Amino acid sequence: MATVAQPSVQSLLVQMCFNGTQLGSGTGFVVIGPKGPVLITNRHIATGRHQETGKPLSGTGGIPNELIIWHNRRAKLGEWLAKREPLYAGEAPLWREHPKLGARADFVALALTQLDDVELYPYDPANPGAAIAVGPADSVSVIGFPFGLAGGGLFAIWATGFLATEPVADFADLPVSLVDCRSRQGQSGSPVVAYRSGGMVAIEGGGASAFSGPVWRFIGVYSGRVNPESDLGLVWKTSALAELMRAL
Repeated sequence: MATVAQPSVQSLLVQMCFNGTQLGSGTGFVVIGPKGPVLITNRHIATGRHQETGKPLSGTGGIPNELIIWHNRRAKLGEWLAKREPLYAGEAPLWREHPKLGARADFVALALTQLDDVELYPYDPANPGAAIAVGPADSVSVIGFPFGLAGGGLFAIWATGFLATEPVADFADLPVSLVDCRSRQGQSGSPVVAYRSGGMVAIEGGGASAFSGPVWRFIGVYSGRVNPESDLGLVWKTSALAELMRAL
């Protein structure tokens, strides 16, 4: 993809709105579900409420009834266009939650209906990429839009830190890993990726392989810090995302 790292365009700026009035912003990305493309983002982005307390996230007290998603323009890398997606049909939410965890899981899928002139660069939770070895202290990147900022145009910003837990472990008995990364408001809903620029790369199961160019592995979706005083962030694993996709 030209000289742009593909994950920089796979992350999409998402604006939470009520009847066109912006209440906040976050990040999302596309996955192709059984019935077509969906936006994956955090549940608290869709509800506009704190995941634990249920309080409105906006200082206005407003709750979003639509998302504005800034998509890549078809065949014009480096151009973007805004598409408006409703969050409700009447009073019924249009997003889908994890089939078993429900509201406990801070990620949702929202069917994308406004895709005229849009180029999709989806992730696939069932096939997350190269078999890069990713363990504690290995680098990972949260790729999104902190404070609604972008890295030029609407290319996403990479906040890079380290995996903080064993991949086989589940934090708080949920399909969640922790990352040690200085991510901030607006990066909720960001894909988390282990990205290697090429050369000799450690591979799962031991050993290393040589790559002539960049390779990456999709780790999961970021949903915020464990508390405001910590740089430890929550990442919902691709295995849980794949379960949601299969349930659509």
